[in-house]
Amino acid sequence: MADKEKDQKLSKDEQLEYFRKDHDGKKMTTNHGVRVSEDEHSLKAGVRGPTLMEDFHFREKMTHFDHERIPERVVHARGYGVHGHFQVYEPLTDLTKAKFLQDPSVKTPVFVRFSTVAGQRGSSDTVRDTRGFATKFYTEEGNYDLVANNMPVFFIQDAMKFPDVVHAVKPEPHNEIPQATAAHDTFWDFVVNNTESAHMIMWLLSDRAIPRSYRMMEGFGVHTFRLVNEEGKGRFVKFHWKPVLGVHSLLWDEAHMLWGRDADYHRKDLYEAIESGHYPEFELGIQVIEEEDEFKFDFDVLDPTKIWPEEDVPVRLVGKMTLNKNPDNFFAETEQVAFHPGHVVPGIDFTNDPLLQGRLFSYTDTQLTRLGGPNFQEIPINRPVCPFHNNQRDGFNRMSIDKGQVAYHKNSLAGNSPETASEEEGGYVHYEEKVEGKKVRARSESFKDHYSQATLFWNSMSTVEKKHLVSAFHFEIGKVKSKEIQQAVVDMFNNVSGDLAKQIAEGVAAEPPAEPGGTGVTKSSPALSQMNTSKHVKTRKVAILAANGFDSNELKQVKEALEEKEVIAQIINDSLGMIKSEDGEEMEVDTTFLTTASVIFDAVYIAGGKDSVDSFRNKKDAIDFVNEAFKHCKTIGAANDALEFLLETDIKETAKEEKGGKISNVNGVVTVNEAENLEEFTEEYLQALAEHRHWSRQMEG
Repeated sequence: MADKEKDQKLSKDEQLEYFRKDHDGKKMTTNHGVRVSEDEHSLKAGVRGPTLMEDFHFREKMTHFDHERIPERVVHARGYGVHGHFQVYEPLTDLTKAKFLQDPSVKTPVFVRFSTVAGQRGSSDTVRDTRGFATKFYTEEGNYDLVANNMPVFFIQDAMKFPDVVHAVKPEPHNEIPQATAAHDTFWDFVVNNTESAHMIMWLLSDRAIPRSYRMMEGFGVHTFRLVNEEGKGRFVKFHWKPVLGVHSLLWDEAHMLWGRDADYHRKDLYEAIESGHYPEFELGIQVIEEEDEFKFDFDVLDPTKIWPEEDVPVRLVGKMTLNKNPDNFFAETEQVAFHPGHVVPGIDFTNDPLLQGRLFSYTDTQLTRLGGPNFQEIPINRPVCPFHNNQRDGFNRMSIDKGQVAYHKNSLAGNSPETASEEEGGYVHYEEKVEGKKVRARSESFKDHYSQATLFWNSMSTVEKKHLVSAFHFEIGKVKSKEIQQAVVDMFNNVSGDLAKQIAEGVAAEPPAEPGGTGVTKSSPALSQMNTSKHVKTRKVAILAANGFDSNELKQVKEALEEKEVIAQIINDSLGMIKSEDGEEMEVDTTFLTTASVIFDAVYIAGGKDSVDSFRNKKDAIDFVNEAFKHCKTIGAANDALEFLLETDIKETAKEEKGGKISNVNGVVTVNEAENLEEFTEEYLQALAEHRHWSRQMEG
């Protein structure tokens, strides 16, 4: 078997092994295999003489360095990719002939890249932004790319305007400011002059735009695709990724702090979860609409600025994706991976979604510049695992060495090889759809409702989510210098909700609407609120404040209970090293107040032990750490002696000193006094941790 044929029959991981290198113990060579005897000094004419051009090692090394940065992506520049696999729950034969959606025993390899959209590669992970969620399935029929975002709608309805919205959100061209944010004049000027963006703005200014983790973030295919079965029957479909850990977010204040504390917060979270064996899991969901029902809804199913409300079109969970391997080389895999919504397999097809149609051109076009030509699919991370044959030859970075004199179809010199495949043989056949009409530059009347679903989103938010959304408007519009644009935003969103517009106006000193507006929509969709997400403690991070003199019996009980539920518990002190308990037992400090912050954690526990507690009572770092966690509505726990420490913090009015081992839980501050067995306490603490936040504190404030 030829090497190429053998290569293509291997699994994706086996295939990539051909390209992975371990340099331990190897002799240095040039790229052409010549061993290098000196890598410190260039070849010179005398020790103080000029460098000689014949120094081929220097020239190769420097040339590679000069060209080793490729153009970054125009959008989605900052990202992180991981490997995994996908398994379908049951055959979907009734809906599609796509083979990777048929056999529950088959693990289809995947590579997933999460990203922000607007910022450059050096920007922060925790900016307010849409997040990319692109998945490459290496199927036996070829690569299928599900290019998704963490928001189900988009700013525009037609791809013609894609360059405009990107130009508007990017740093302003006269001064290249601001970076990775929509909070500036050109973006909001675009919004008020392109009102189809109203629904997406509601998502962008909601908590969805600052996820707690990539592992706790939904993904949406955005576009309407088509599933086609063996009988040729087509159905409209939207794709969803549902995180098993639920959908959770950061607070805006936390996101700001994390920009400075840890710009790689989301990347590191994903990397560390996989390295520790806490593999992120996402369920694939589909919404399906029969073709005969295309026009029965109060929205156009092809409009990318509209959702299909889950109460009207339920999401069916059809499979699970598990992400279990970090890349070996960030550049070779995460940077060079190329996604494209046009990479489909038989059984998945397109619709006339006007945004999708334009993206089918754009994604290929952008790779030609970014990855150096038309052969980007031959880069190891992009190669399919199935055999591939065609008459494409030459071009930059051609990897295949094709033999023979023939590179055209049809031919007789090579027996008409490679030949096309019939539909029965797995050949891709586009869905037959009748298309007629005059050539026009226009948009369907059914796309002209720009506000109803924005109102639906507003109606669906909880009180605290509405509070956050209004605050986001105040921040974003407060950064806009033009008073005219600020007023135009208020007037535009009066079409969504008069109450919302009034609250926006109050925060930016604009004129409130003379007449309260709105769409008259009273319906809500519970699926849109994060308050209704699943709640888990697995992989949550708890900061344990402990010092010399801690109560070892108490701390062991709490730490073991947390770790049993796969909660990550870390001990924090002033300095690294070992700390000793009252009875001489030792524990190692994981991190210090200087090198971490409460925003890195989901909850705090203050260890008991009189000396340990006393050491923290007058330490500003410890008091500030707990106060900050309390301000961000996180779970706080303290038992026995540690209640004395709470009296030094902002929690003193909330903490209850119940006697006789009685447990108190007031707005997520869980305490117990005079207790030796902390089993019930840890149960209560874990339940509070699962809530993610305790919003009653914020509403009271």
